Amino acid sequence: MKVYLDYSATTYTDKEVLKEMLPYFTEIFGNSSSQHSYGQDANHAIDKARHKVAVAIGAKLDNEIYFTSGGTESDNFAVQGVAEAYKDKGNHIITTAIEHPAVLNNVKELEARGFTATYLEVDSEGIISMEDLRAAITDKTILITIMASNNEIGSIQPIAEIGALAKEKGILFHTDAVQSIGTSAINVQEMNIDLISLSAHKFYGPKGIGAIYIRNGVKVTRHMIGGSQERGRRASTLNTAGIVGLGYAIEMATESIDIYRAHTLALRDHLVKRILDEVPYAIYNGPKDNTKRMPNNASISFQFVEGESLLLSLDMEGIAISSGSACSSGSLKGSHVLEAIGLEPVTAQSTVRFSLGKSNTLEEINYTVEAVKRVMNKLRKMSPLFNYDKGEPIYV
Repeated sequence: MKVYLDYSATTYTDKEVLKEMLPYFTEIFGNSSSQHSYGQDANHAIDKARHKVAVAIGAKLDNEIYFTSGGTESDNFAVQGVAEAYKDKGNHIITTAIEHPAVLNNVKELEARGFTATYLEVDSEGIISMEDLRAAITDKTILITIMASNNEIGSIQPIAEIGALAKEKGILFHTDAVQSIGTSAINVQEMNIDLISLSAHKFYGPKGIGAIYIRNGVKVTRHMIGGSQERGRRASTLNTAGIVGLGYAIEMATESIDIYRAHTLALRDHLVKRILDEVPYAIYNGPKDNTKRMPNNASISFQFVEGESLLLSLDMEGIAISSGSACSSGSLKGSHVLEAIGLEPVTAQSTVRFSLGKSNTLEEINYTVEAVKRVMNKLRKMSPLFNYDKGEPIYV
């Protein structure tokens, strides 16, 4: 049996989404900036997709949506764009210690250019303190950028509270919601979000296409220099087929969010319960309260084995998981997220992430648990930290 449990890294493109996209590769292929009918047909399709994104996130205006190549570009657009546009007002940015590298590395780059930053700590479940956030604000703070849901441990931040505080203080608020679309309800008006990043391949759309919401009136510097596309803020010929796919995918995701949540939550909780009951020395990381955690995420540390060994062993059993976020899996450094929630390095190295999707079944989950048990027996027999005969750590 083959089982895919790495949906936080990427989803497949839904067949219905692909069906919607296909005509824009071969039939309605005009450049949307062209004035002839071929171009205007493409432009009309883009306008429809823009409206679908606006509706999905509760934006007031369709023209507050700008299309990008994905979540990383959208984060760059937001963080760099706001910082440069408002540097005469202030130079301080607030973020967290567990952000995606697309945000963290942008903030570090800005620090090298004279900006200052506060990296809020999180608790053992990966959630910030609102008191810490309030205390971090200065008269030089121009941007708060905090992710909605964490890609590694699934923690959901109090986005509405953060947005309310930012509005009270007159500070712009950006959230990376790449993991949230389709798993958690997002409404930019109700949550007082000024900028939001999203990426289609996280909610059953195509790769290579994303979007950013920029509230009307918010200033950002021009992101890409060239033509006048995207109202002069992001030059480049628009990816019509990808945009159509993103629009259709986000519409499907938001309409079916309750079904998706119920399905993945039931399977995820079953997976976690069985592993914790049947595999000794397994630790469930992140929030235990399901209202504070993505429904499809399970970060589990299997003590006294290496996460990479478990990942590769399960891959041989036909099961795909992650040893951390896909964007950082090639790095030799440990997870900054697991470090931030207080895991010891040896425990962090034994951690893997299971992330479920809408196509997973109970049969697949039970197969996965049995495979984990088989693999763990083999790995712990070889572990220098575990006495397999006694079933206990060597150093206890």
